[in-house]
Amino acid sequence: MKISTIVCFLAILLIPKTVQCWGFYGHKKINYMAVFTLPEGMFPFFKKHIEWLTEHAVDADKRRYGTSNEAPRHYIDIDHYGEHPFDSVPVYWKDAVAKFSQDTLEAYGVVPWHIHRMCFQLEEAFKEGDVGRILYLAANMGHYVGDAHVPLHTTENYNGQLTNQIGIHGFWESRVPELYGDTYDYFIGKANYVSKTQLKAWEYVKESHLALDSVLRFEKLLSSQYGDDQKYAFEQRGNMNVRVYSQAFSKAYSDMLNGMQERRMRAAIIAVGSLWYTCWLNAGSPDLAIIDTKEVSDSLRNVMKEEELLWNKGVIKSRDHEH
Repeated sequence: MKISTIVCFLAILLIPKTVQCWGFYGHKKINYMAVFTLPEGMFPFFKKHIEWLTEHAVDADKRRYGTSNEAPRHYIDIDHYGEHPFDSVPVYWKDAVAKFSQDTLEAYGVVPWHIHRMCFQLEEAFKEGDVGRILYLAANMGHYVGDAHVPLHTTENYNGQLTNQIGIHGFWESRVPELYGDTYDYFIGKANYVSKTQLKAWEYVKESHLALDSVLRFEKLLSSQYGDDQKYAFEQRGNMNVRVYSQAFSKAYSDMLNGMQERRMRAAIIAVGSLWYTCWLNAGSPDLAIIDTKEVSDSLRNVMKEEELLWNKGVIKSRDHEH
């Protein structure tokens, strides 16, 4: 590995956690804007709690610092399963386990199945009128759905480590949206009912994977045109001066991708809103104004507090998918 590549990789690792992983920016934006896709029966409740849903959009990433079982829920290395993986991997969990074994599936990621599982959990929370669990599951579901819309969450080459492109994960998912996200059009319309959530989750993954070739190929093409002094720059992050992808290189990449990050974020927003809406409808469209008088349980608060403490320790217990 070239010295310049090692230096860049180490610099990215030193960026404060608040900007590491879509990045925190993207996940929070997706959950926030998904609220505005909801119908009248849901909107007042979700709007009241929009700050909570936004802030906790990143809890799933923090949880990777507490358990080794968390990381596979964020991705699926679908290309591990051959040249035509979407024909090879069964859509439904039991069928996939029978064909490949649970250990294999968990080794290469389970995000489409986990999204489907969370739909059942959120539906039950709506039925039970459990305010804390509704918010907790809705926020976390938004995160996993967001991850399923990222091309680099669908490949074994998740950070360009197999093609000498280390750092591309954070570059595509975090750096570009942080630079240009304020110019994106996030108003995507109203949520739609999803009749088959498992099939829809696989659609998210397939659409993302189809974009993967451009994500990798365009970065490599631009890298051949830019020297390291043009590709990278130093920026102040907190008390550190860190090496990042330059604004010129980032702009050229964004332009070459023709706004791919914006399109994937827009797709994620309507997907999140639609799954929230679907779970609510499947639960019988409960009156959220009635249950909104309840408080988040102490047990759930304690769980989230423990996750925050583990994250602050900064020792990840799983594959660091971002870097």
